[in-house]
Amino acid sequence: MALAPRFTGQKLMPLGGHQPQHTLELYLDYVCPFSAKLFKTFYTAAIPIITERYQSCIQVIFRQHIQPWHPASTLTHEAGAAVLKTAPEKFWKFSAALFEHQQEFFDLNVVNETRNQTYEKLAKVAESVGVDKNDILELLIVADRPGEEGQLNAGNKVTNDIKLMIKASRVVGVHVSPTAYFNGIEEPGISSSFTPTQWEQWLAKNAI
Repeated sequence: MALAPRFTGQKLMPLGGHQPQHTLELYLDYVCPFSAKLFKTFYTAAIPIITERYQSCIQVIFRQHIQPWHPASTLTHEAGAAVLKTAPEKFWKFSAALFEHQQEFFDLNVVNETRNQTYEKLAKVAESVGVDKNDILELLIVADRPGEEGQLNAGNKVTNDIKLMIKASRVVGVHVSPTAYFNGIEEPGISSSFTPTQWEQWLAKNAI
């Protein structure tokens, strides 16, 4: 599936001078433990292999996939959308940091927080990778008063981006996280339990 220009930061690396032959899309949720497991191995083990051997052969896209039964999922992905707007080159680093702090956004750890308090925590995660905290909060904070035309349910400044991300998942029928798509087709062979060796083997077989 094509990627909207506003979400370019979701790509692992720029295309450079060569059009990659293959596209690997990883549908991940920031508060899904299995997404965290896949991402951490991919980020630490597979990315170095891709960079060294397959950069001209494959492009990787991090597809933000909200799981609504985790109430904080939407808020974490809104933070990801805010990073894409303000510092897209930091998106993958932010995602790595957020997965490291994942449990802070599990149900029991946010149940007594207001929405804007959770945004404050997310902005601190962004700040830890060099993104301006205030820029993130400017996009995320929800006003506590009606809008200029009396709106009571207007969302924030990344709401429209979140709508597009949700459409992207729905149009290909993604439900569980993580889910991988390779060249537009679901790739059930990729598992959250993949080891570094399995990633190396999969790339050697497919990224050519």
